[in-house]
Amino acid sequence: MMLNQEELFKKTLESLNEKPIEQNMFNAFLKLYPKKWKQLKITFSKFNRSKQFSKTIPLPKPEVSLRKEIRIWLKSQK
Repeated sequence: MMLNQEELFKKTLESLNEKPIEQNMFNAFLKLYPKKWKQLKITFSKFNRSKQFSKTIPLPKPEVSLRKEIRIWLKSQK
């Protein structure tokens, strides 16, 4: 997904004032890294438009993908 994802999530966690739950992390990530978020959305739209044997390649939406990565990372931190 992203290069240095672990580092980005750690910095996002450090910036939180409230409990580190998935929604709080997601919102903080969007505020802290708008360029990374924009790049994720661009990458999604590029791959979403690509075709392979006349079929689109199924990808989760960027919101779903980022939330999943945050959820997995939070579970690994416990």
